[in-house]
Amino acid sequence: MLEVLQPTEEPGWVLAHEGYSVLTESAVESRFALGNGFLGMRASRSTGRGPTWASWLSYIRWASWPRCYVAGLFDMPNTEPPVPALVPVADWSRVRLILDGEPLVAREGVMLYGMRRLDMRRGVLLSEWTHRTPAGITATGHELRLLSLADRAVGLQLQRIVLDRDGIEVRLEASFGLAGLGMEPVRLENDLGAWRTEGTGKVVAMAGAASLCLDDASINPERPFPLRWIFRWPSKAGQVAEFSRLVAVARADRSAEDPAPRATAALERSTSAGWRAILERHEVAWDVNWSASGIRIEGDDDLQRALRFAVYHLTSAANPDDDRVSIGARGLTGDAYFGHVFWDTETYLLPFYTAVWPDAARSLLMYRYHTLSGARAKAELCGYRGALYPWESADTGEETTPETVLGPDGKPIEILTGKMEHHISADVAYAVWQYWRATGDDEFFRDAGAEILLETARFWASRAVAEADGRRHIRKVIGPDEYHENVDDNAFTNVMARWNIACALRALDLVRQRWPEHASALQDRLALDDRELDDWRDAIARIVTGLDTATGLYEQFAGFHALRQLNVADYADHALPIDVVIGREQTQGSQVIKQADVVALIALLPEAFPEHGATINFRHYEPRCAHGSSLSAAMHARVAARLGDADMALRYMRETASLDLDPDPNSAGGIRIAGLGGLWQAAILGIAGLNLMGETLELDPKLPLSWRRLSFKVRWQGRSVGLSVAADVVEATLIDGDPMDITVAGLTRNLEARSSLRVDLPSEAFRGVAEVCA
Repeated sequence: MLEVLQPTEEPGWVLAHEGYSVLTESAVESRFALGNGFLGMRASRSTGRGPTWASWLSYIRWASWPRCYVAGLFDMPNTEPPVPALVPVADWSRVRLILDGEPLVAREGVMLYGMRRLDMRRGVLLSEWTHRTPAGITATGHELRLLSLADRAVGLQLQRIVLDRDGIEVRLEASFGLAGLGMEPVRLENDLGAWRTEGTGKVVAMAGAASLCLDDASINPERPFPLRWIFRWPSKAGQVAEFSRLVAVARADRSAEDPAPRATAALERSTSAGWRAILERHEVAWDVNWSASGIRIEGDDDLQRALRFAVYHLTSAANPDDDRVSIGARGLTGDAYFGHVFWDTETYLLPFYTAVWPDAARSLLMYRYHTLSGARAKAELCGYRGALYPWESADTGEETTPETVLGPDGKPIEILTGKMEHHISADVAYAVWQYWRATGDDEFFRDAGAEILLETARFWASRAVAEADGRRHIRKVIGPDEYHENVDDNAFTNVMARWNIACALRALDLVRQRWPEHASALQDRLALDDRELDDWRDAIARIVTGLDTATGLYEQFAGFHALRQLNVADYADHALPIDVVIGREQTQGSQVIKQADVVALIALLPEAFPEHGATINFRHYEPRCAHGSSLSAAMHARVAARLGDADMALRYMRETASLDLDPDPNSAGGIRIAGLGGLWQAAILGIAGLNLMGETLELDPKLPLSWRRLSFKVRWQGRSVGLSVAADVVEATLIDGDPMDITVAGLTRNLEARSSLRVDLPSEAFRGVAEVCA
């Protein structure tokens, strides 16, 4: 067993954390979390921690926050206001080690050594520790944990324990901790448990098996309770105890369904295969994913590591086999935001999956298709037509944003995002179109994507109201910059809305041309007639955009430029967000921006910024942004890279990477997965200049001088393409699939099957933004 407990030796693949601090422990548990899109597990220490339960005293900090999650398992907890939340399931990793009747607990005695490693290459968590108890007994342990990427129902834990003396009565207890938390037990057997959520009636089944060997001889466990194993033996100094545990999990979304047979079957195939086969298949699955999604940077070891960390968590979060779930703002790594899904998924995550893992992208977009009914219901409730997607979504597609929360003074604070942050409908539409353009998945486009585009367009046409000035306005909204609420004609919202409507009209024409009978049936089902389509065309022509044609500058929203100017740089040294420092009223009355707003529009719709418009707007808004959101820096990095400002792009990329990689990050509630998706975008859509929306696969690189080479793979309409960007040349290889066209720096060439293409880059491609503006 010892050999598999060793980390990958190749540099840049392993993150390590030594020691323990109550101030950083929860953040480490988030950063090193395991996941496979169906199951998630925080990287809590399994041995030596005491029990965990909820404390009412807010000033007491948990030394650890162990959590295991099942994607899609939502229920309504006893909170005020009531909002659905992701339910933690039984913590199956905890091990109690009792020596001569005294439990080994980290806070007692002396922790001589403690190290946790996230081996991103293999997708495993590795731990080592040496502990001296108050009685003077020294115990040393090694551990491996994984959630299988080859069989998403399965988790594995291996432990190797050695004591330093003879004659100690050793008792090892392995159990499923907190098995009844928030759920009603409906079935408890020796190796199987099933629990039902009280409100939603969902059922989760968990099956387990455990074994322990001393010098290759098995010890029979005591089984006093279901899902609990107790092993006893007298110690010998230096003797190795090897413990292994398997878990298998299944979810049912209706109380009438029984997931227990699926969990039992998964456990049976796992125990039959054995832990070595499970580990090997898991590592092979990670190899396949790294081969498809890995990024190689020559010349920047820090960002190389950060991008691997990003790809690790992006891979861990998605499940292409379940199109009824999506990815929450913290993935399956923490409790922040209750597991809710935001615009983050479509805007910050989907480009990664679309480019390297289309099956996962399709599944995430099908989640939006399955929840169209909830989006339609919200639009109708708000007095509009079509589909208005919820700002926060769980499993049903209903709006889950709380209407009020209690402030520090105990007074209610109204939350307006669920009522006014409507741009999410256009964000979903954008992701649908981008996915179809990049993949050519006509079946999805015909059967699901077109309907999403049409229904979101219908919403925007009803939302954009014609007024006396002859223009159509979208009033009382919140754009990405949430520091300014209840504004009129937010440029991001309005321009994306206009794009959404135009794209829907184009989509309808395509469906009519290719599948006329389907188009006719779809129009009949949606009651979409020519009169309404004419209204859509009118909306495209008359929606206010905020663009000043004389200067090329968009006003972020009506009246933004009349607000007080504030030098954001004066507040750069404050640890707290700027709105906390200067107060809500001053923030709303100034031109300080929470996150990329018009800048995000530059990234998504560069065609809306002709000539030097992108540079003009970026240079105007970048100094006004306080980056009060973890989403912001990565989007600024992407745009800065496209404008040729490599220094600024790298600075923002490093800022994004530091959010979850710094020794003391504020990520106790889970990793910020949208920021990690944004980091990938900055490198691939920004620096490499990959465009997934064109007629061909397009690349327009602007490599920083400090980078010697950037290499990655991309999927394009059923093909796999390897790309390598150096200072003056791009090399493209068609790994599999039919011949295709590829456009590099504006030059289109044909790429033959199983052949490579070399394209020399013009020196103009690497001029900095200062030169462009000179």
